[in-house]
Amino acid sequence: MTPVSYSQFELFVNQTGYVTDAEKYGWSIVQTDVYNYKTIKNANWKTPDGVNKPNSKELPVTQVSYNDALAYCKWAKKRLPTYKEYWELIKNDTRVIVSDNKFPISNLNKVNILGNVWEITEVEDGNSVRLAGGSLFCSETTCNGAVKERELFVDKETGNINVGFCVIN
Repeated sequence: MTPVSYSQFELFVNQTGYVTDAEKYGWSIVQTDVYNYKTIKNANWKTPDGVNKPNSKELPVTQVSYNDALAYCKWAKKRLPTYKEYWELIKNDTRVIVSDNKFPISNLNKVNILGNVWEITEVEDGNSVRLAGGSLFCSETTCNGAVKERELFVDKETGNINVGFCVIN
């Protein structure tokens, strides 16, 4: 399983001309911590906070929706993991977990897949998209996202500054 980086998503967009859900709407959700968020104009994968490009192209792509992840998967000839597969595939990752608001979103090759950003998983039951793994904002006392039993769902068009996705062959 491989998290998709900003540079990989940029290549996809450049080759296909794809326009994300956030770009179509002209805004997306930007969280500053687990409790506080706003809808911000021009927040999309290119400018996740609505203003700034990511400081590294090896950060996970964020501000992408389930629809955007599926389009990427079709182009890359890969697929999203199921929720169960996600947890099975990360169990041996011993790198540092980015959580508790201690670190900013970090380069993919330096941190554990668990944490950092929520990961979109394959829809298994109707319309609900289950997110896996937690994000930099999660801790044991807040969203407890780094626990397999946690249930967090979004719709197929929702993006956020702390939501990305992984792919598998």
